[in-house]
Amino acid sequence: MVCGATTAGLVQSHFVPAAYEHGMPATTAANLLALVGIFDLVGTVFSGWLTDRFDPRVLLGAYYLLRGVLPALLPPLFGPDLQAHMLAFVIFYGLDWGATVPPTLALCREIFGPAAAVVFGWVHASHQLGAAVAAPGADLVRDALGSYDAAWYGGAALCVLGAAFSIAIRRRLVGPTAS
Repeated sequence: MVCGATTAGLVQSHFVPAAYEHGMPATTAANLLALVGIFDLVGTVFSGWLTDRFDPRVLLGAYYLLRGVLPALLPPLFGPDLQAHMLAFVIFYGLDWGATVPPTLALCREIFGPAAAVVFGWVHASHQLGAAVAAPGADLVRDALGSYDAAWYGGAALCVLGAAFSIAIRRRLVGPTAS
């Protein structure tokens, strides 16, 4: 839910209009969002490699913490011109975008064994639910307050909670992966 809310629900849906409101041409903002997608591919593959070598709870916590810090930094980064700090946001947010998938899947496999595929299906459904709530929620925030700032900060807070919950997961190995 946190993942979907902060990626598809918030950034994917509202980055371009928020940048446009700060004077950035819509095509520039859209190209930056496309760049997020390119870095997403790199980050997800690298996350899979890391997940094979490190505790997936720690990785997931780190990814959500990074995803929480970045949107909190976003409001002052918007402007009419493309600056290096906005490119840094795009690169790091892109690297983090799908990085949560490999450790989440690893935890599902470790904890739920043969039922992991069904559980991960429900995780994905909650991802979509998070996006479905965050997209119109950010619109309501923008309409009520005149800017997206509170939505970025709310997404950041949600990610910090996600990081804490990720670290708190108790591993209970079942099935063929248990030793």
